[in-house]
Formats: sequence, structure tokens, C-alpha cells
Amino acid sequence: MSKLKKPVPLYEDIRALVLSARQTIARGVDLLQVHTNYEIGRRIFEQEQQGANRAEYGKEVLNELAARLTAEFGAGFSRTNLASMRQFYVAYPDRVSRIVQTPSGQFKVGAIPQTLSGELPVSPIVQTLSGQSLDPGTQPQAAFTLSWSHYVFLMGLKEAERSFYEIEATQQGWTLRELKRQFNAGLYERLALSRDKDSIRELARKGQHVAKPQDLLKEPYVLEFLGLQEKASYSESKLESAIVTHIENFLLELGKGFLFEARQKRFTFDEEHFFVDLVLYNRLLRCYVLIDLKIGKLTHQNLGQMQMYVNYFDRFVRTKEENHTIGIVLCKKKNTALVEITLPKDANIHAREYQLYLPSKEELQQKLEEWIGEQDA
Repeated sequence: MSKLKKPVPLYEDIRALVLSARQTIARGVDLLQVHTNYEIGRRIFEQEQQGANRAEYGKEVLNELAARLTAEFGAGFSRTNLASMRQFYVAYPDRVSRIVQTPSGQFKVGAIPQTLSGELPVSPIVQTLSGQSLDPGTQPQAAFTLSWSHYVFLMGLKEAERSFYEIEATQQGWTLRELKRQFNAGLYERLALSRDKDSIRELARKGQHVAKPQDLLKEPYVLEFLGLQEKASYSESKLESAIVTHIENFLLELGKGFLFEARQKRFTFDEEHFFVDLVLYNRLLRCYVLIDLKIGKLTHQNLGQMQMYVNYFDRFVRTKEENHTIGIVLCKKKNTALVEITLPKDANIHAREYQLYLPSKEELQQKLEEWIGEQDA
């Protein structure tokens, strides 16, 4: 075992970093903490590479750093927290930190974004930590956009899921609670199961990109927030009322760009009244989205009824500037073969199942792996 080198330079380096961060008044305190923790993690990782027996050396480095930093700065620098900072750097090794070191050796904090945009912002830093300019041909890496608590959770995910959920949490402004709910509900797997293999790769790189009706779909829709019991007896009207009561959560579950317009929307055709359960509008696709709720097994009559609703809206409600109406029959149990034989291939009608409990992540992952295997065969 190699003898532990005194980590005095490392301690002074991190000490200066912490002091600089605490003295800086910047917008976005959470992001400042994230970038500070990333730099601490990077320095610890690089220091560990100097030890012959890295496991033992790294353990002693963390122990000594934790004791000295806690003595000076108080809580927040336990061995466990420092290990998380190191793991943070390992999980995101190609990110460019907004905390830079100038040629004079003083630390400063780069611009922290004020709001969450539709894209992960690119760091504007033009200096590396050594104070040298970036090569003009170098493409800066994305900067961090979420809180430290978000990243502590994301570090425990697989790389593809981690990338997807980071992008979605940024674009949708998810709280940590909402991020965990979307993960536990298997959002990534449910979206992936509604796509081809190439589109699954796009999910990991770009998040959920909405350009066509199929981009909105997932399977199943998870409505555990309604508070309805899976085995209890409930009517379609009770299901509808529960959705309207929890409309914010329902729109989040549906996906991006949805706006609620009406429930039991009435229209009259040939002196007969018809009622659409839920009328929504998607601002990204610029079209109406009609939802019919069915608590039982899907029938061809359900699909025919939705086709009539969609035809009516396309002919009498939508404007020339808007795209064709989308119809979704949300049912407890669908029959894929029935859907395929009932609807033409270009129909803008979709049947999707819902469930009233969080799905099993393991079952969804297994189902996705089997589906990918079938695509490769």
C-alpha cells in the first residue's frame, strides 16, 4: 500500500474554491452549489489518480478532507457528501464548469442562467481551469441546469435514462418530487415502447421531441394521482370527474404542450347531440386532441365513435392554420388487432391503456428489452 501523501495542496485548492463560491452573490444559488460541487468532485478525482493504491488512497483523502472542511465550514462536507461530489464528476466528466480560475489564480463564477429554457444551455466560459482559452474548434459542453438534489437522484440512473430525465426536468421545470414521480411511473420506458429503435436513441439525446402525433403517445398512461382504487367499482363519469379535479397532474402525464379546453363538449349533427369527454389543445402540434374515456374493454364501436368526433372537429371546428385533430380512446384494456383491422393506417385515432397504479419498473424494462430484441431479429 502506498503511503498517503499530504493533501495540503488539494485542501488549499478546495478551500479557495469554497470561499470564492460563498463570497459570490449570484443568481441561482442552487446552480452555484452544483457547479461548486462538480469542481470539488473533479479535484478529488484528479488527486486520487496520483495514488498507487487508489482505493485506499482515495478513502484516506476523503476522510482527511471531510474532517478539515467540516471543521472550517460546518455541515455539508461529510465523507459521504464528498464521495457524492466525486461521483458527480465521474457521471458527467465532459461538462464544462461555470466556475473558472483566471490567470491570476483567483476563482470566479461564470454566468448562471436565470430561467429554464427548452434546451440545455451551453456554457459561455472561454477559459479552462488553467486560465487558457478554449481551442476555437472546440464545442463547449452543456452546463448544469438543475439543483444539487436533482443531480443526486439522477446519478443513480443508467446513462440513457439519466440524460433523458435531465433534459425533461429542465424543459418542464420539474421539482424533485415530480422528477421522482415520472421516473417511478416509467416515463422513459412508456415513451420508448411507443417508438421505433432509432427514436429511442433520440429520447436519450434530446428528450421528448414533439413533431408529430405519435410523439405524444405512451403506453400505458399512469393515473395513480386520481386516488381511484384499481379493484373498486367506478363509472366513466367518476373517472372523468377525478381527471378534471386533478387536471394539472393529468396534463403533466399526457406530456408537453397540452391545454385543457372543455369536458363533455357538446356538438350537434343531424339534430342529434353528441358529447366528447375531454377536449384538449396541443400548442406544439397546433391541433385539437379529443379524449374518450372507457372503463372496460375497447370495442370497434368506441373507435368508430371517436372517428366521427375527429371528423366533425376537422370539418367544422379547426381552422385552416391548424393541423388535423387527434383522437385518443383511453381504455382499461385494448385489443391491438381490433384497432389495426378497424382503423385505416393513416387514421389519426389512437387507443391507449391507462392504469391507476404506478407500474413496475422491472416489468417495463423487461418489456422494452424484449421489444428491442424483436426489432433486432
